[in-house]
Amino acid sequence: MLLLDTHAWIWAVAGDAQRLGRRARQALARADADGALRISPASLFEIVALCTLGRLRLSQPPDQWIRESIDASGVRLAELTAAVAIDAGYIPRAALPDPLDRLLVSTARQMDATLLTADAAILSYARQTRTVRVRDAAR
Repeated sequence: MLLLDTHAWIWAVAGDAQRLGRRARQALARADADGALRISPASLFEIVALCTLGRLRLSQPPDQWIRESIDASGVRLAELTAAVAIDAGYIPRAALPDPLDRLLVSTARQMDATLLTADAAILSYARQTRTVRVRDAAR
């Protein structure tokens, strides 16, 4: 199972080979072929929030972009369960200040998935704690 961080999903939808590394693209292709691509509902929230703040521009309104991107790909929504929320609450804020990052890490742990991300804080947290599998989206 491969859980995509928000930026990794946006890059994948855009086919952004400059940002997605070769190994990341290979992992995406394998997971897609196996029906194992997932995104968190937290990523949907983040996309809409970033668009409304003017920090992200998409070719369509965010709700339409999200629906069409999900429909056009093999990606499925991961569940945002009570176990995910509780586990995320135990991740130290000092380690991962962004609550959405904590939700993504927790989702990956609860699903026993690898998290595809280029987020330096998440990559560092994974290296330090060895409690979540990650793949660097930029490599």
